[in-house]
Amino acid sequence: MHRFLYHVLLAVQAHALKKVLVTGAGGRTGKLVFEQLKADDNYKPVGLARSSKAQKALTAVGATSDEVIVADVADESALAAAMSGCDAVVLCTSAVPAIKPLSLMKTMATKVLPFVKTSRPAFKFPKNGTPEEVDWFGAKKQIDAAKKAGVKQFVFVSSMGGTNPDNFLNSIGRRKDGSGGDILLWKRKAERYLVDSGVPYTIIHPGGLVDEDGSKRELVVGVNDEIMKDPAFASGGTRSVARADVARVCKAALGSAAATGVALDLVSKKVGDGTPTKDASTVFASSPGKYTYESAATDPPSVFS
Repeated sequence: MHRFLYHVLLAVQAHALKKVLVTGAGGRTGKLVFEQLKADDNYKPVGLARSSKAQKALTAVGATSDEVIVADVADESALAAAMSGCDAVVLCTSAVPAIKPLSLMKTMATKVLPFVKTSRPAFKFPKNGTPEEVDWFGAKKQIDAAKKAGVKQFVFVSSMGGTNPDNFLNSIGRRKDGSGGDILLWKRKAERYLVDSGVPYTIIHPGGLVDEDGSKRELVVGVNDEIMKDPAFASGGTRSVARADVARVCKAALGSAAATGVALDLVSKKVGDGTPTKDASTVFASSPGKYTYESAATDPPSVFS
C-alpha cells in the first residue's frame, strides 16, 4: 500500500513539473529567469543559448548539459526541437547593440577638450542581429514554434516605450536609409502577432533594467506607457526595475490565470520608498487597465529593402 501511494505521489509530482523553455537564457535577464526556475522543484527549465559563451554562463549557475540547448532562434528546426514537450516559453531574446569605438573616443574627448563638440556615443547592431531580425523575425519564429508545439503559455519580456515612435531607443543602430533601428517598434509588432496568435500570453514591459537584488523595491504596474507621463516616475531612477524582479514576475506569471491574456508595464519605486513587493504574483492581482494594440500604419524601414 505504501509503495502504491509512493508511486502515485511521484506520478502527481511528475505531472505538476512544468517544462519551461527560456530563450535568450544566456543574457542577464534570461539567466535570472532560468536560475529562479531551476531553484524551484516544480519546474524543469531548459535554456536556449546562442553561443558557447552563453552556455558556459548557464553552466556556471547550475545548468546541466540536458538543460541547455545551443541554437539560434532563427533556426526553425532547432526551435521546434527545443519546444517539444514544453508547457511554457519565456522569451528573453533581444537585439543587443555594440558601441562604435570611434564614437566612444570622441565622446571621451569632449570631457577633456572643451573645443570638441559634445556628442553621444554611436551604436550599431551586429550582422544578422538587427531589431528587425531578432525582435521581429526571431520572436515571430518563437511564437509560431510555440503554437505548433502546443505550448500552454508564452511569456514575452519586451520593453516600455513602444507606444512612442520617437523614443530615443528607436534611433539606436539606425542607418542612413532609416533601417536597422526601431527596436521598440519591432518588439511591438511581435507583441501584436502574439496577441493575435491564439497562444495564451503574458507580456511584460519593464522600464530601465538595473542589476540589483530583487524584492528590495515596491513594484508598480501600468499600461500603454502611461507611467512614463506620470511626474512621480519622471526622474530619480523610478522608471527602472531590477532584472531579478522582472525574473520573479515572469516566474509568477507561469500557470497563473490572472496573468494570462495580460500585458503590463513594470517599474518600481526608489529603494526605501513604499513597501518592497515580496510576492511577485501581486502585480497581476489588480488590473492597471487594458493594453491597446492598434495596428501600426506602416512598418519601420526594413534592412531587406
